[in-house]
Amino acid sequence: MIPFFNISEKIEKASDKALLLCKEQFEYIDEITEFNQLKVQKAFIEYGVSESHFSGTTGYGYNDRGRDTLDKVWAKVFGAEDALVRHNFTCGTHTLATALFGVLRPGDKMLCVTGTPYDTIHNVIGISGKNMGSLKDFGISYNEVPLKNERLDYSAIENAVDNEVTMVYIQRSRGYELRPSLSVDEIEKVCKIAKRKNPDVIIMVDNCYGEFVEKREPTEAGADIIAGSLIKNAGGGIAVTGGYIAGRKDLVEKCAYRLTTPGLGREVGASLGHNRELYMGLFYAPHTVGEALKSAVFISALFGGFGYDVTPKYNEIRHDIVQSLGLENSESLVAFCQGIQSGSPVDSYVLPEPWDMPGYDSKVVMAAGAFTLGSSIELSADAPIREPYYAWIQGGLNFHSAKICALLAAQQMENRGLLK
Repeated sequence: MIPFFNISEKIEKASDKALLLCKEQFEYIDEITEFNQLKVQKAFIEYGVSESHFSGTTGYGYNDRGRDTLDKVWAKVFGAEDALVRHNFTCGTHTLATALFGVLRPGDKMLCVTGTPYDTIHNVIGISGKNMGSLKDFGISYNEVPLKNERLDYSAIENAVDNEVTMVYIQRSRGYELRPSLSVDEIEKVCKIAKRKNPDVIIMVDNCYGEFVEKREPTEAGADIIAGSLIKNAGGGIAVTGGYIAGRKDLVEKCAYRLTTPGLGREVGASLGHNRELYMGLFYAPHTVGEALKSAVFISALFGGFGYDVTPKYNEIRHDIVQSLGLENSESLVAFCQGIQSGSPVDSYVLPEPWDMPGYDSKVVMAAGAFTLGSSIELSADAPIREPYYAWIQGGLNFHSAKICALLAAQQMENRGLLK
């Protein structure tokens, strides 16, 4: 029996069955987690992280040892020449935009090889919106290579990359798409193709949701620059805001000039007491990502057992923390998200309803009872209210709390006569 919560016998039995199915994947995830934890731990030791690095600075933030050492630790962990880790990146999209504007110049050409990117980056590129200060407004052209059967089209990528292409852009995670997320091996293959066609091309990876899911990061597989959010994987559920950019030293420096101002770059920017949580977040990140992966695997096994379409399936190797779940109609979609919310440690009493979320072209329902607002490493479930009615689930600070949220989501659906 499951204590503290009213879960039906049908759902309890389904849970027990799902746990048995998950055993092999859980063991594989533990292996990845341990490898990445040791990698992070070695970097902390190598750079002599101490209590003094946690002190904050104010004003200009000159000579902030904690901030500067964190950049070095981060670069070491991600196999990069340099890194820029800052609490004043407001979100993942801001971090990506800083990297894009930092590296690209008027007349340059950006080529996305993973189809149309995630909704919130459209205005940054200039795919949508007018006179908003987009890349397009600054004379940077954009093109993309569509996916073929939801996979990378390597031959089309090879044909599209030429000496006129300045940047090849790769979105590692699926966004609101049903395509598989990309493995580091697949990213490495794109890097080799692109560099063979144009040795000077810059390869940038949107690494959101992918950090610490594998033993390698894209910067260890040929990518020149990567970027991501600290309220997703890389912040370990401890960082309350921020983002990171890592990669080639010259490119990271350009991004620092974009974040602050040319000539000053990374030398300014007070840490304001955030250093401790950024260090702790990085240290906890491999374990927290492992817990999020186990949560996703369990949800896949549980709802796959009920007969719903799940991608990835519970026994597939994963390359990000995102789990998609086909719920077939808007009523089931909303009930699922409301069930997830009901088990959240924060705002469990809130009833999520579809709303016009900025940056999206349809109403979105979102369950996100998190300690940090909008944190995607804490369990959340969100979905655009449009066919084919899939929910995208990510996160879970610990598996056991995420598990009960999944069971409560199933219970909410059963209570309304919606569960298969």
